[in-house]
Amino acid sequence: RNTTNPENNTLKYFGIGALTLITFDIMKILAIGDIFGKTGREVIKKYLPQLKREEKIDLVIANVENTTHGKGISRKHYEELKFTKEKKILIDVMTSGNHIFACEETQKFVNEVPNLLRPLNSNPYHPGKGTVMVPLVKGKKIRITNLIGTTFMSMAAENPYFALKKIIDLQDCDIHLVDFHAEATAEKIALALRYDGQISALWGTHTHVQTADERILLKGTAFITDLGMTGPAWGVIGADPKGIIKRAERGLPAKMIPHEDEKDKGQFNGVIIEFDDINNRVISIKRIRKIF
Repeated sequence: RNTTNPENNTLKYFGIGALTLITFDIMKILAIGDIFGKTGREVIKKYLPQLKREEKIDLVIANVENTTHGKGISRKHYEELKFTKEKKILIDVMTSGNHIFACEETQKFVNEVPNLLRPLNSNPYHPGKGTVMVPLVKGKKIRITNLIGTTFMSMAAENPYFALKKIIDLQDCDIHLVDFHAEATAEKIALALRYDGQISALWGTHTHVQTADERILLKGTAFITDLGMTGPAWGVIGADPKGIIKRAERGLPAKMIPHEDEKDKGQFNGVIIEFDDINNRVISIKRIRKIF
């Protein structure tokens, strides 16, 4: 059997025979779904510090491609999400997708910051990088890779299988985490199954709707089809319902603007993945979904 000490994230296994006590630390990684607009930023600032304390999170990864007015991320909002008011790290690594360069200034500052990723398999002439090794976390080398899908997506991209395989072949990390920003459910599941056991975790982003299929695959990779969105709770995947309904019902053009209403306090979506520090295996994956 096993017991967990919540004070220090220590897991102990007890066997029947003598000398079978094994103690190891648990590493907790939090992955956050697409942060959308002002509401999403406010949810992060108000709720994330509390969640990090309560769950004793060791590393935070968030998709930020919808942070600025629903498309892209400005330098100002990058800084806003990176640090708390007390200048403590809020988000360790930021991933993105097809809207990464919606703010023109991002094309310049993406090369100046170490922890903002664009899809690895996007146009090779795009500035920035698609994978990063974070500083040691509990003595572990952790790599985060950002990919984009090729089905029903606006951004031209190379084959994500080939791009990911090149990184896997480096064999330079203890834990490898993948954010696959894609529209098609099947595309995300297929990539995860193809590299099950060769990467530590793969989660989908982009659809803004959290799926209820979180699980550990047969060869040990943690997976969920989509993390969902962190932003407005009462919009249409983050957008103001009025324009979306007008376009769908009447066939008339309408702008997609973030839903901002004082009654809408937002929602938070993501997963917490636990690893052991002996063999770096996934222990659990747990969905987080909270409407404020």
